[in-house]
Amino acid sequence: QVQFVESGGGFVQPGGSLRLSCAVSGNIARVANMGWYHRTPDNERELVARISRAHTVEYAVAVQGRFMISRDNANHTIRLQMNNLNPEDTRVYSCLAHVRLHEDTYYYDSWGQGTQVTVSS
Repeated sequence: QVQFVESGGGFVQPGGSLRLSCAVSGNIARVANMGWYHRTPDNERELVARISRAHTVEYAVAVQGRFMISRDNANHTIRLQMNNLNPEDTRVYSCLAHVRLHEDTYYYDSWGQGTQVTVSS
């Protein structure tokens, strides 16, 4: 079992900033990639930003230069600093962790419940 604690969503005016946090816990042996995703209007999950254990990062084109993802491997935590937000960033943001439990030999994707970000004047 993997537990998620996601926080930092909320309401902000255009041009404002928010910082999302995601911490995972449980019977975890190792966490590989972690990241933030949101839903498209077609209800598909779309990458916002992700980070490997080695801190290699990848961003969606729409957020490059505005968002920054960081990671604390010891605490299985990632943060997403979101700057210069605009109304198109209004979504539910969900945390993904690619984890291996102690009793398993394989990795699988585990998702948090999501946190709402609303950008509006």
